[in-house]
Amino acid sequence: MRTPSLSLFAAALALALPAAASTPITLDQAMSHPDWIGTPVETAWFSWDGKQVYYKQKRTGSPIRDTWAVTQGAKPKQVADAELAKIDGADVVYNRDRSRALMLRNGDLFERDLKNGALLQITRGAAKLDAMQFTADERGVHYRIGNDWYLWDRASKVVGPAALPRAAKDPAAGDDDPLREQQLRLSEHLKRQKSDRDALRERMNEQRRSDASLPPGPVYLGDKVSIESSVLSPDGRWLLVVTEPKGVDKGKAGKMPRYVTESGYEEFEDVRTRVGRAMPPAHALKLVDLRTNRVQDLSFDVLPGVDTDPLAELRAAAKKEPLKGKRAVRVIDGADAIEWTANGASVAVMLRSVDNKDRWIATVDLQGAKLKPLHRLTDQAWVNYDNNEFGWLPDNRTLWYLSEESGYSHLYTQDADGGAPRALTSGKWEASDVRWSQDGGMAWVMCNRTNPGDYEVCAVDAKGGVKEVTSLDGVERFRLSPDERKLLVHYSASYTPVQVATVPAKGGAAVKLTDTRSEAYKARSWIEPQYVAVPSSAGGDPVWSKLYRPAQLEPGKKYPVVMFVHGAGYLQNVSRRYPNYFREQMFHNLLVQNGYIVLDMDYRASKGYGAKWRTAIYRQMGHPELVDYIDGVNYMVAQHQGDAKNVGVYGGSYGGFMTFMALLRAPETFKAGAALRPVTDWVTYNHEYTANILNTPDIDPVAYKISSPIEYADKLQGHLLIAHGMIDDNVFYQDSVRMAQRLIELKKDHWELASYPLERHGYVQPEAWYDQYRRIWQLFERTLKPAR
Repeated sequence: MRTPSLSLFAAALALALPAAASTPITLDQAMSHPDWIGTPVETAWFSWDGKQVYYKQKRTGSPIRDTWAVTQGAKPKQVADAELAKIDGADVVYNRDRSRALMLRNGDLFERDLKNGALLQITRGAAKLDAMQFTADERGVHYRIGNDWYLWDRASKVVGPAALPRAAKDPAAGDDDPLREQQLRLSEHLKRQKSDRDALRERMNEQRRSDASLPPGPVYLGDKVSIESSVLSPDGRWLLVVTEPKGVDKGKAGKMPRYVTESGYEEFEDVRTRVGRAMPPAHALKLVDLRTNRVQDLSFDVLPGVDTDPLAELRAAAKKEPLKGKRAVRVIDGADAIEWTANGASVAVMLRSVDNKDRWIATVDLQGAKLKPLHRLTDQAWVNYDNNEFGWLPDNRTLWYLSEESGYSHLYTQDADGGAPRALTSGKWEASDVRWSQDGGMAWVMCNRTNPGDYEVCAVDAKGGVKEVTSLDGVERFRLSPDERKLLVHYSASYTPVQVATVPAKGGAAVKLTDTRSEAYKARSWIEPQYVAVPSSAGGDPVWSKLYRPAQLEPGKKYPVVMFVHGAGYLQNVSRRYPNYFREQMFHNLLVQNGYIVLDMDYRASKGYGAKWRTAIYRQMGHPELVDYIDGVNYMVAQHQGDAKNVGVYGGSYGGFMTFMALLRAPETFKAGAALRPVTDWVTYNHEYTANILNTPDIDPVAYKISSPIEYADKLQGHLLIAHGMIDDNVFYQDSVRMAQRLIELKKDHWELASYPLERHGYVQPEAWYDQYRRIWQLFERTLKPAR
């Protein structure tokens, strides 16, 4: 564990400097296929009795995944194909007393008796089966295929439909077409046919009401909607259905050309729409009483604040019409945002405004068919799309949820009948990935209490008190054992891909079960990054960063500086985990070996630092982050003999965008940069991400203009490399092409565009990785090294 301190900067400097790598890395090896490192542990889980751990691992040089088993003190052993039918699936759902468990394996549903280990297969060959749950009386199991729900009865072993929602008009309802009415009035034959159909239908409905062996009839929701998701109550009485209007305009899709194809001809691929070109449609939430098939809409009008427009001033400034009526609302992530109590008596729903400013949790008055708002989280910028977990405690009356209302994601409980929420965690750290004990007395959460990049598992007592129960520094995720006595922890480190260990649930020493690194990789010595806190000129918290430098600096020497920018914006790279950017980390070793010093920063907008840090970029992307990077350069110059006249910057995706902003908006600081798969104009990016931060181009054009690098292209002075995959369906290749055309028209010099015909956003082929980083290496060598 690392000791927290207010004087983070001083503490960081006091750390022993890492030794230089004794086995220098080559660019070719750093960019080669990552299998040479050793394939990491993927999904891992406990056996039904908790005595073994199973995990998936990719074969070296192959896409095939094998299943392995390991126990404490023994070497991992691959599970033979003949044994696979006997083991459990990775994700399980327990009944109330944990005597039974449901699991999916190869897409089919199984039930395990946890008293004697008996395994029973419920389905075979079912397509897209999900949402498995025990019925409220535990005499059966519900599951969903598409939007249809099925019931397996344990006593009879019969499977049949439980609820069949249909986005279609009820054939019994008829219609108001005058021509149809005329036909029935004028033709006795047609009238008798209709009467017979109606009689047979009503007779079938009567039989269904009295004969439980008959399947239920369809539930007709109308032909003007499409079904997004549905969730069945455990008692089988109620169905909640999320719908949106049918025929919603999805906006004009892009057409992405592919030039290198098997056919030899150009091919085209449909890709997403641009931000603001088609707003996400409002959802409707329908409550179905399956005893009567009555369908009722749950009005969102009762949600607090839904009738106010937080963008009213921006609409007025843009001379747009005021918002009419209530704001549009969507159910977050469809079915994942609907949680029933185990007894089926209560349900809670998580909702979000389409403008991303509000998140609500509401329960449902089932008899009155009304929403009852319980909690509102609002943010003038945007509500986080992470940290939205919630559910019910085993008492069937207490809700738990994560909320950023304090400025950081923390765990709360609240009585569904009202009353004040109770914070179970607090402080300048974030709680996530919540797992509750069977009795609801204890929760385990991911936590970063010591510093933002040091992740552990914390045990949270429902009556109060938080305790870290792991000390692995780089916990990625975890599971509880069936008896809740152990945690199965996925962990990693700077140069250790994900492995697994077990830890007592109450805390104690970890038992490490795997080490899948190759012998060639383990034999190497790497430059361990220093975790440093760079003082911020903006005030407030420092900017946590990873520093790569030689163990000893030569007196009087000034070192060229390379600044790395992670992607995604809301992503954390300055942690003690194995980085997403493991190739880049090896490249940083190569740079240090050859006389550079490197800084990798968790700039404002990065994940893990609270809501204020996350939303600092609202309506001004690239501006606070650039301040952080200039602070980083000043820190490298002042504290590590950095050469202020020779500073380079590089990164991909959001990192490519920031490379542009650095070169174009601070040309006096940054001499060279490599913008990889960069956003150059936010107007061309997707809605879900961009509208959170910049609203939409029609309402907030100024935010888009000041945040888009293409608007600053005339300021280019330094040396620029642009690299982009030509079939990138995330950040379109067109972004780089448009910037290239702009630079051509401006007659700019010292730039180049490297194109990769067969790469998407995340490069796959080692040759493309090598070519891209060869160009970056040559750029820095050519521009940042003083003339010899």
